[in-house]
Amino acid sequence: MTSENQPKAGHRGIPISTEFREFMASGWATDDRAPAPRAEVADHAARRRAAVSERFPGERLVIPGGGLKVRSNDTDYTFRPHTAFAHLSGLGAHAEPDSVLVLDPSPEGGHHAVLYFRPPAPRDTEEFYIDSRYGEFWVGSRRTIADVESELGLTARHIDELPADLAKDEAAARLRVVRSADPRLAELVDTTRVQAGTSLTVEEQEEADEELACHLSGMRIVKDEWEVGEMRTAIAATHKGFEAIIATLPEAVRKGRGERWVEGIFGLYARHEGNGVGYESICASGDHANTIHWTRNTGEVREGDLILVDAGIEIDSLFTADITRTLPVTGRFTDVQRKIYDAVHEAQQAGLAAVKPGNRFSDIHAAANEVVARHLHEWGLLPEGVTLEQTLDPENGGWHRRWMVHGTSHHLGMDVHDCQLLLREEYMDGELRPGMILTVEPGLYFKADDLLAPEEFRGIGVRIEDDVLVTEDGCENLSAAMPSASYEVEEWIARVSDPAANR
Repeated sequence: MTSENQPKAGHRGIPISTEFREFMASGWATDDRAPAPRAEVADHAARRRAAVSERFPGERLVIPGGGLKVRSNDTDYTFRPHTAFAHLSGLGAHAEPDSVLVLDPSPEGGHHAVLYFRPPAPRDTEEFYIDSRYGEFWVGSRRTIADVESELGLTARHIDELPADLAKDEAAARLRVVRSADPRLAELVDTTRVQAGTSLTVEEQEEADEELACHLSGMRIVKDEWEVGEMRTAIAATHKGFEAIIATLPEAVRKGRGERWVEGIFGLYARHEGNGVGYESICASGDHANTIHWTRNTGEVREGDLILVDAGIEIDSLFTADITRTLPVTGRFTDVQRKIYDAVHEAQQAGLAAVKPGNRFSDIHAAANEVVARHLHEWGLLPEGVTLEQTLDPENGGWHRRWMVHGTSHHLGMDVHDCQLLLREEYMDGELRPGMILTVEPGLYFKADDLLAPEEFRGIGVRIEDDVLVTEDGCENLSAAMPSASYEVEEWIARVSDPAANR
């Protein structure tokens, strides 16, 4: 018989008797590991927190890492912390689910950083061997409070202390939270504010929270040297992944369902070189390249086709690359494929030339778009009587956008579409500054059923994308080591496919 205080046996069939619990708690070696050494990112994260502190003096700021999300029944998706939490804490891929960073206002001014999380339970507790989400018997060793404090240089506490700490003193009425990161924690903050007698209406509280989230998103727009270095690492890893794809293209053709094969090869390198893919890889062969967000990757890879691969590796710090190459499966472009490809490459070079301090973000798209529109006009694809100037009119034109529907650029960093909460005047109309990292990625897409496209164009889709750093006097193409001109791509494929022939 079990007592009322003992748990009921679940379907896993784990024994629950007192004797078994005592047996499970015994016979473990003492953990005499030294605390984790201070991480390189700790000082950078501290500077970021100091900047946030200056922006929100006297307010208690709550930045959740988020929790696990159920995939099916009792299995979860791989945990990835909210980007604002990762940026300000310094914890990347190895952050604990349900962690929360709180910037607590100090009486002396500024804020004191406290990281709340669930440390490993003692081995004489049921959590250790029964809890399949958090128990070390199930998920392996986890950071201790001493580890976190040593590694990150901030205060760490058990997550169970969070509700009382949020409600303490008069700052409880001056709480802000990144609501989207953890809805349950947002509810706790809402309740705490009300109980503390906040003077803000519900709408004003939500506006205050949105202001915090937007600020944390926007502060990532200019990267420091350490962050640029992380981006270089992610891009170098992605380069390896693309070369692995090139080397295996014949297998992708031979095996069938080749898009999945290409996706899998890149995923292997993403997990080995980094934390994983930074977003769902697009491995689009033939006409699938004309579906902008083709992530199903269920199609064949056939000889004579182009395959458009849009993929990036996210490293452990959560910085990710985002690169697209359109590759001829058999190693050489046909004349028609080359004609379209070279037009896209010319457009990309124009976009790259527009990346320099003082220009607006929107200038990149305008420069690439002008080249795309000019080629489409020269090929006779625009409606009869429509001039190049008319289609480029931002208010009343845009016919060329039928074949180039997406934007040419976005900011890049810890999110593949970074800083997305910025207002239009700060993003699209914002001025380019040294330290920004963004993509340049024009394309041309001629769907197989597009009767307005020349028959020989139908089923061909091309995009070329590089990751670019704004410098003091222009830009640096961080992914320039990956060939992009058509003849360079052919040489690249030949070199990777047969290394011995190129010694």
